[in-house]
Amino acid sequence: MALKTRREHFGVDTHINTTHLYSTSRLVARLTGFVVPPNKAIVGDNAFSHEAGIHQHGVLCDKRTYEIIRPQDVGAPESKLVLGKHSGRHAFGERIKSLGYHLTEEELAKAFVLFKDLCDKKGIVSDGDIEALIVDEILGNATKKSFELRDFMISIGAGGRGSATVVLADGEKTNSDAATGNGPVDAAYKAIQRIIGIEPELVSYKISAVSERSDAVGEAVVVIKFKEILAQGRGASTDVIEASIKAYINAINRLVQIAEARGINLFPQCVPA
Repeated sequence: MALKTRREHFGVDTHINTTHLYSTSRLVARLTGFVVPPNKAIVGDNAFSHEAGIHQHGVLCDKRTYEIIRPQDVGAPESKLVLGKHSGRHAFGERIKSLGYHLTEEELAKAFVLFKDLCDKKGIVSDGDIEALIVDEILGNATKKSFELRDFMISIGAGGRGSATVVLADGEKTNSDAATGNGPVDAAYKAIQRIIGIEPELVSYKISAVSERSDAVGEAVVVIKFKEILAQGRGASTDVIEASIKAYINAINRLVQIAEARGINLFPQCVPA
């Protein structure tokens, strides 16, 4: 890459297709079991990441300020601004816009103060953290829809196929439905989708025990996606299926909040009179 970047100085060319460097590095890492260090030049995860405020401002103005090599030249993902305690207001404001929110100067100033406080607690702040901050603290969004788990019943048949009946409360209304799926959690999620009328994509699902005891509380974390909106939910219970259902419902409620804050209608059949 030095020869390619400074071709006019060295006067030589290797004829190597450098756009495959990143994918080749990842392939070697998978085959050998050696993880690529984040700070590895050219192919590391941090090679095209910027957290310092002055770096972010420079990159936003002109990427060439701090990137003499473009990510696409080595086949790497686009450069990213990592929001943390060293980030400036310019980068924070740009990230807010990229997430689909349009804040006034006063709202942005308040959000930036809350963002800095959050950075002191967790260092690196994700897009999900920022959206939660905007929706909960700045916009104060009081969503009209908030689903609550009232009851559920699970049964598992031969081959691991599951069936589930779920009862949800939506304000003063209570709705129930049933579905089958590849296991109890999948069945419960499909039953919930039938009740709410939308089918979010399950991006990730994790469950872990909070202690080593056999009766430990299990915590489930799910990330769902619908209409380009990502929402994370958490749920805890000594029953892992109940924890999974609670996490899914929590994610759906977060999805509704974010969509309402962005002015997106998730339920087109519910048109106001």
